[in-house]
Amino acid sequence: MADEEKEKELAGKRGESDTVENPDEAVTVEEAETSQESETEVLQRDLADTRDQMMRIAAEFDNFKKRMEREKSKQLKYEGENILRDLLTTVDNLDRAIEQGSAAAEDEGKKLQAMVQGVELTRKGLVATLERFGVESLEAIGMPFNPDEHDALTMEASGDVAANHVLREFLRGYRFKDRILRHAQVVVSSGPKKSA
Repeated sequence: MADEEKEKELAGKRGESDTVENPDEAVTVEEAETSQESETEVLQRDLADTRDQMMRIAAEFDNFKKRMEREKSKQLKYEGENILRDLLTTVDNLDRAIEQGSAAAEDEGKKLQAMVQGVELTRKGLVATLERFGVESLEAIGMPFNPDEHDALTMEASGDVAANHVLREFLRGYRFKDRILRHAQVVVSSGPKKSA
């Protein structure tokens, strides 16, 4: 045994040691290798988890986008529902006016007057409904001619209305919020009549 110890000492001095002098160091080297392998495995698991989370988020976003498109399509499909519901009241009022006009009455003048009043009330209700939804009539008579709001049908001489101003209105124009729904059809003044 003494010979083996001497050989170890000589080998240690030469740097040719086949065995590790401290067994604790051997365990530490093995633990380090195992630790590196387990750290790699942990990082790979974390990477896989992150990929999975990203795939789930992408799928959730895709589902959200599809749901928003369905809701938008549904909203566009039934967009005019509110105004149509309100217009039904106008139809009901017109039906009542027709009933009044058809009913037998002793005095035809009163019957006609009642029918005209019913139609006027119906018109007021319809205009109120349109105004609630942002539709307003364009003022034209006496206003300067504006090609963005008016369609000139003809020009007439007038001593009362200045040149290039609206003299008469054949068809009223309407605006919806900031857009023209329909241009007013008007007669434009050419100024005072020129004598020959």
